[in-house]
Amino acid sequence: MDSNFSYTFPALKGVQANKEYYVVMCPLRIIPKIFLFDEEEIPPEHRAQRILNKSRIPEMTNYIVENQKDYVFSSITASIDGEIEFSPFDQNPSSQDLGQLRVSLDARFLINDGQHRRAAIEEALKISPELGNETISVVFFHDVGLKHSQQIFSDLNRHAVNTTSSIGILYDYRDQLAMITKDIINSIPLLTRYTDKERVSLSKNSPKILALNHLFNANLKLLGKTKGDEITGEEEKFLKEFWNLLCESIVEWNMVLRKELSPRDLRANYILGHGVFVEAIGLLGNYLKNYHENDWKKYVKNLSDLDWSRSNTNDWLDRSFNQNGRIQKTSSTVQLTSNRIKQLLGLPLTDAEAQIEKKYFNGGA
Repeated sequence: MDSNFSYTFPALKGVQANKEYYVVMCPLRIIPKIFLFDEEEIPPEHRAQRILNKSRIPEMTNYIVENQKDYVFSSITASIDGEIEFSPFDQNPSSQDLGQLRVSLDARFLINDGQHRRAAIEEALKISPELGNETISVVFFHDVGLKHSQQIFSDLNRHAVNTTSSIGILYDYRDQLAMITKDIINSIPLLTRYTDKERVSLSKNSPKILALNHLFNANLKLLGKTKGDEITGEEEKFLKEFWNLLCESIVEWNMVLRKELSPRDLRANYILGHGVFVEAIGLLGNYLKNYHENDWKKYVKNLSDLDWSRSNTNDWLDRSFNQNGRIQKTSSTVQLTSNRIKQLLGLPLTDAEAQIEKKYFNGGA
């Protein structure tokens, strides 16, 4: 193969299923040029991935641009349909897998895994061209006719396990609210002991009573924020005071802490060990913060007087759980649960909350 008419990459050769594949370090500036991605021009039989979800690109682009000193991207996996040639740098048996990969200029490159990374890199380069000399690893498979590209995509994703949102929050050291939420958990003994930091839903036999993602979502609601928003010092102070007082006020939580009630029995008999309650409390706290700035603590303390049991169908049926007794957490059930808590505390519903009540309980539209 004429090197003047080929792409040339330093490469590491490997073998899987008796077929060679190659790992190369590709400069970011080259990624948009060799991996052309135009869904309209790729025939369905060669469309090895799902359609590009363009709504994901801005967030991924911002991630690169805003974290240029510590962003991390995993490898792109791609198929090559065209002539390739691997030449070892030397014939020493210990280094024969290290060499140079040449790919003909008329070869077709098709991404099997990483199309959103490729699109985000292209957009990031428009904003920060200096990123062009950085590299990303690319795993190349030789796939003549691109006959196996769809199978490669299927195989790559078949056994992929997405991380839970709790794990994502636990390992996030950039998001300010994630850091504050973890700090709150670590500063309150009840939350330290009984918060599951990995799972998003707890089994009936779990030794925990809360999940990290529910606490994080409750904090978003408490402040009326969206993920990534800046948190002021006053807002952080409010969150910490709120959770300290809430954990003191919920009688059943403290019974668990004193070993008088098991986490299993708490979840089985009360709505207090479920995300729908925690996030509903977030909505309540936001209302108190906005409308009862000077006496919000009084209302949080009064939560200790409410009947949180699942046998209390007058208050929680069709709000926190359905007719079959199954706890449900949706935006509607969280709001309906919060509405009922407000009513029990003698707080008025907003117009929007009253409309929700009308829709679900009075047959209104």
